[in-house]
Order: sequence, then structure tokens, then C-alpha cells
Amino acid sequence: MWFRGADQEDRTTSTWTDRRFTEPLYSLTEAAHAIGVPVPTLTTWVFGYTRRQPGHPAMQAKPILSVPDASTHRRGAPIVPFVGLAEGLVLAAVRRSGVPMQRIRPALDALADGLGVDHALASKRLYTDGAEILWDFAESSGDADARQLVVLRSDQLVLADIVAEYLRLITYDDSGYARIIRLPAYKTAEVVADPQRSWGQPVFARGGARVNDVLDRFSAGEDIAALSAEFGVPAAEVEDAVRVATRRAA
Repeated sequence: MWFRGADQEDRTTSTWTDRRFTEPLYSLTEAAHAIGVPVPTLTTWVFGYTRRQPGHPAMQAKPILSVPDASTHRRGAPIVPFVGLAEGLVLAAVRRSGVPMQRIRPALDALADGLGVDHALASKRLYTDGAEILWDFAESSGDADARQLVVLRSDQLVLADIVAEYLRLITYDDSGYARIIRLPAYKTAEVVADPQRSWGQPVFARGGARVNDVLDRFSAGEDIAALSAEFGVPAAEVEDAVRVATRRAA
């Protein structure tokens, strides 16, 4: 089993494709920051929840993300695999669309059944076939919330703009599953999560430096121009990364 400390040669073997689905790479906090959702929200996607109110039956929801062995998770340890991060990115788009997550869960089940693949939210088929499946589900069930995720444009059913925008952040490989994710928090910088680079931690696409390495040097007092020159990252992208980090810390 490969872990964060493994060497580069091991990470580039043909077995890596399977490890996207099984290898914990991100803590709850890291994954939440990467896709732009609150940590408590991501926690419910990973573990599910049970909510009780006096005089009412308990409300339960199952986990949504593909996270192996969540029951053995140690606080602060990596838990979310790369494919789980891709699924979370799609769920973040659903959340931003305003559709309540508890209402959209049946539609997600319909997507998984309709696409006929495991890890449907991380599959390219969601982008190509998801709109029709969601529309059919909305029509057959009368679910108005699911209908909000699909629009008819030029006589063609397509995913709503916010969902399509997030799916465009995902690069898929020949297997049809997520391979690289461009993280949505950055507006100028192109920051990606690539499971074959820096153990999936966010890196600048230009220059290849880990974002945290650059930010640590900035916090230590080095100026942006010097960091740009040393790491090969455009100054505007370093500034963008500092902006994102500052906003999170506020």
C-alpha cells in the first residue's frame, strides 16, 4: 500500500490508477478547503449523520463520498482519496446551486443507477449523460429540486451552468474517471490536485511548486517577487494564493 512518504518511482507505476479510489490523501480540512465547502459540511458527506429533534423521528443520511474505512479514521489524518475529492467538487456545485442536499440525495442515487458505473460523480459520463438522467428522474418523480440542475438549451438537455462550470475543472483520463482537478478557490492562479504529484496536495500548474511550500516562505517574510523567481510561478499567481490563504484564516 502506498502512503504519502513513498518514492516517486512507486507512485508512477501502472497500479496508481486504482489507488485514486482507495488511498487516503486529504484530511477533512484539506479536502474542504480544496473544494470550497465548510469542514462540517464535508464531514457529513464523509460520515453521514443522524439528527434528532424532540417529538420527531430521527433523520438519517448515509455518506455520499467514496471514502474507504471511514470507521477507523483518526482525527486529523488523511481520509479522503482523490476520487472522493472529485465527488466532493461535484457536490460543492450542487450545494452552490441552492438545491438542498437532503433533497438531492435521491437524484444522486438515480444518477449512479442510470450511469451504471461506480463512483458516478467522478465519472466523465456524468458530464456527457448526467443531464438526461437527472431530467428523467425529475419528470418521473416530480422532484422540482432535481429539475433545477438541468436546463434545456438549443433543444438539448444540459447540466445547469454552475454544475457544468465545476465539471470543467476536472480532467478525465482514458478510463473515464477524474485524473486532475483544478481547484475552484483560485481565480488567477492555476492550482491543481494531481495524485501523481506531491501526493495529491495542491500545486501550481506552472512551476509545479506545492502551494503550501510557497505560502510557508511568504509567511517567513520572503517577498512575492523573490518567490516567483525561485519557484517559477508568476507573481500574480503567488498573490492569488496568498489571498486565498488569508481569506481562509480570517
